Amino acid sequence: KVCMTIVNPCVRQCSLNEQDICVGCLRSLQDILAWSAASQSEKQQMMKRVAERRVQAAEGVHSPKSHPKRR
Repeated sequence: KVCMTIVNPCVRQCSLNEQDICVGCLRSLQDILAWSAASQSEKQQMMKRVAERRVQAAEGVHSPKSHPKRR
């Protein structure tokens, strides 16, 4: 069995939009705060949500770069 560690997707461009989604890594504030204590399974689910947000952003739906707010 191959054990893969999911790497933190933070790209050090931290800025939250109005929906509390980071414009850098596309994680929710809740996911960012939970990351360090999350299991690999939970991190996989977080990354699945990131992938969904990336597709939505590419399609122009609720672009995560709209209206950033600095934290």
